[in-house]
Amino acid sequence: MALLRLALAATAAALLLAATAMAQTTPVLIRGTITAIDGKTVTIATREGPQATVKLADNWAVALVAPVAVSEIKPGTFVGIASLGGANGAREALEVLVFPESMRGTAEGHYPWDLKPGSMMTNATVATVAAGGDGQTLKLDYKDGTQTIHVKPGTPVVTFAPGERSDAKAGAKVFVGAAKAADGTLSARRLNVGKDGMMPPM
Repeated sequence: MALLRLALAATAAALLLAATAMAQTTPVLIRGTITAIDGKTVTIATREGPQATVKLADNWAVALVAPVAVSEIKPGTFVGIASLGGANGAREALEVLVFPESMRGTAEGHYPWDLKPGSMMTNATVATVAAGGDGQTLKLDYKDGTQTIHVKPGTPVVTFAPGERSDAKAGAKVFVGAAKAADGTLSARRLNVGKDGMMPPM
């Protein structure tokens, strides 16, 4: 058990470092399906159609994107929510990522996102949760402000879990934040792989 806890802690630390590095630059966000991988590069059929080839760092890691119950969204949790503008000043959630505690503070803020045209990403701490007949309304606090976001029933709610490199295989659905070099080469230290074939919703 001690070795398992140590391995999980090491994986969480690696994910946090990767996410922190991503937050310091503007990553190229890639969503799609792995068509080939050899441990050094991965080729992804993107949602837009073209193939993207990404060089993998020597210490590349895998995070599984796994569904969790909506009850995991509670005051004090740190979340990442992609949303669109909604009625009455509240935004409408497209998805909710409940960050593991080890990743608290990752890319905190409210900024443009490309999940859908006009979408925004809010990485923040849940201040309050108000339940209603049509879902939950969340008040989110981050270092520069506050957002109110409505989460309808059926909205995907996920978290990160440690994965294995073997999870990143042809046919797996992925979400990747890649760095782009001056020559256009893409590279990544982490592949976010949907658990059991799911498409990461972020």
